[in-house]
Amino acid sequence: MSRHVIEVAEKKRFEFGHNWRLFLNTLNDERIALAEDSLRVMLKTESLQGKRFLDAGCGSGLFSLAARRLGATVYSFDYDPESVACVKELKHIYFPDDDSWITGEASVLDDDYLAGLGKFDIVYSWGVLHHTGALWQALENITIPMAVEGLLYIAIYNRQQFLSSYWRLVKRSYNRFPGLLRRAMALVFYLFFASSLFLGDIVRGRNPMDRHSGRGRRGMNFYRDIVDWIGGWPFEVATPEEIFRYYRDRGFLLVELKTCGGKHGCNEFVFRRQILSHASQSCHKDLT
Repeated sequence: MSRHVIEVAEKKRFEFGHNWRLFLNTLNDERIALAEDSLRVMLKTESLQGKRFLDAGCGSGLFSLAARRLGATVYSFDYDPESVACVKELKHIYFPDDDSWITGEASVLDDDYLAGLGKFDIVYSWGVLHHTGALWQALENITIPMAVEGLLYIAIYNRQQFLSSYWRLVKRSYNRFPGLLRRAMALVFYLFFASSLFLGDIVRGRNPMDRHSGRGRRGMNFYRDIVDWIGGWPFEVATPEEIFRYYRDRGFLLVELKTCGGKHGCNEFVFRRQILSHASQSCHKDLT
C-alpha cells in the first residue's frame, strides 16, 4: 500500500481526493471562468502564454485547467491518488493528448522529486502546504522548483489564538468518526455556515446565491469547501506576518496579499524570487 493509503487507514489524513471527485460533479464553464479570473487578479496578468506553471497539490485539477486555458505549460501533481485521477480526468476532457500538460503523483515534502521537475515561472499551491503535517518544511520545499524572478502563489490557513485549537479538535474528531457521523457532522456545519453567511449577505446587500454558484469563491463549491474545512487533516496555521517574514528573510518580495480579515480561512500571498547581488545579500544578513 502507498503511504497515503496507510495514513488514511490510520485516520491520520483526510481523503481530500474523494471530496474533490465529488466537486467535479458540479464543475461547469462558469466555475472554470471564475477560477481563471482569480489567477488573473492575483498574478496581475491577462495571459500565462509562454509561462511554466506548477500546480503543487492540484486537488481537483481546476486551477491546472484554468492555467492551461490561460496559455501556460502546466505540471500538476498531488499526494492523493484520487486527486491525481481527478486532474487526469479534466485533462482528458479538455486537453486530450496535450504534451503541454503533465501530471504526476508525489508529496511536496519530497525535495528530490521537486528538484527533478526543472524550474517554473509560477509555482501555485493553494491551501495545500498546511495539510502536509510539516508546514515549514513544505514552505521551504515549494521554492525549490521556482525560476529566478519566478512567482510563488500560496494560501495558508490563518492562525487564530483560540479558534485554531477548536478547529484542530473538530478536524481530528471528524477523521476519527465513522462515515455516518461524518456526514451528520458535515450537515450540521453546512447548515450553520449557510444560515449565518446568508444573513450576513442579506445585511450587506449581497446575493447569497453567489456563494453556491462559486462567484467570489474562485469557482469552488460551497458544500464541498465545508467538508474540506471540517475534515482537512493534518492541519497547521500561520499568521500573515509569519509567512511574510519567513519569505522576506529568504530574499523574496511580497507582490500581492489577500487576507481573510483575521477570521478562519486562508490568507493568500504572491511572492517574487528576487535576484540579490553579493553586496545585497551581505547587507540583508547584517540587517537580520
